[in-house]
Amino acid sequence: MKKEEIIAIQNLLTSPKKIAIIPHRSPDGDAMGSTLALYHFLIKLNQQPVVIAPNDFPNFLAWLPGSDKVLIYENDKINCAKILQESEIIFTLDFNALHRTGEMEHVLNKLTVPMIMIDHHQKPDNYATYTYSDTLIGSTCEMIYNFISFLDKTALIDKTIATCIYTGITTDSGSFRFPSTTSTTHRIVADLIDIGIENSNIHNQLFDNNSYNRLQLLGRALQNMKVLPQYKTSYITLSQKELDEFHYEKGDTEGIVNYGLTIKGINFTAIFIEHHPETSGENIIKISFRSQGDFDVNQFAREHFNGGGHINAAGGKSYLSMKETINKFETLISKSNL
Repeated sequence: MKKEEIIAIQNLLTSPKKIAIIPHRSPDGDAMGSTLALYHFLIKLNQQPVVIAPNDFPNFLAWLPGSDKVLIYENDKINCAKILQESEIIFTLDFNALHRTGEMEHVLNKLTVPMIMIDHHQKPDNYATYTYSDTLIGSTCEMIYNFISFLDKTALIDKTIATCIYTGITTDSGSFRFPSTTSTTHRIVADLIDIGIENSNIHNQLFDNNSYNRLQLLGRALQNMKVLPQYKTSYITLSQKELDEFHYEKGDTEGIVNYGLTIKGINFTAIFIEHHPETSGENIIKISFRSQGDFDVNQFAREHFNGGGHINAAGGKSYLSMKETINKFETLISKSNL
């Protein structure tokens, strides 16, 4: 981050201000961890922050300190819009294009107050007054730690803030196994452990609190997996009927896509999840892509499935039927250099 931007932000934070902190729609561990870490940090600076999420977050993140204070725009649009309009600073975390906030975009586009973007995804839009963007960093939570360091305030990182930061680093690094995990990541985590986080308990909260229905849904997803060895590709499908059968709750499909890369010889995988309007309010196929090696799923998602993300992890969507979406995917794969 540029020195002049850091100084400008320090000046903004010298007096108490109303501050809104926003994650992307369907927030994951990194989005919630970073927003809540910043929320607790700003309170220590005697600021007046509020976290407003575009829609609800998964149950497996509801233990995060401060999660009960998060406002959900989708559930209270009038009040949330009023808070945004009265805010003096807006932080946008873990996304770099305002359309990632869903309907909230219409409110944000009309605001004239300073916006501060902290994000690690590729090709950021030019909406923020101050931008901290680094695609080489594995999580926005790691960037929040850096941001606090830029402000020369690391002494304010307590167990609560550290817990939130560790959560996002853990989830976005695939428990420290993704290539974006660096020696710096581990040094930051070592500092968080020294501060007093209960890293084993955090891992249990994130990954070991499965419901019976979620495990049954995982079993069905693995049964549905298709392998295309000639293209070093696998993919999983889940229909709306299957989601309903196993009483799907938000977050139940988190991480399932990664199983496709555990197969020997597979470098590219995807999961296609069907959503119907009568049960989820949407008529869409939601897609997650993962790769290992040089295959750029960010570019693949941007070019073909209205999405984007990182080189080895991205998301997308399709408005075609499941059958048509899979046919399109297989045709594209047959023409790709995998």
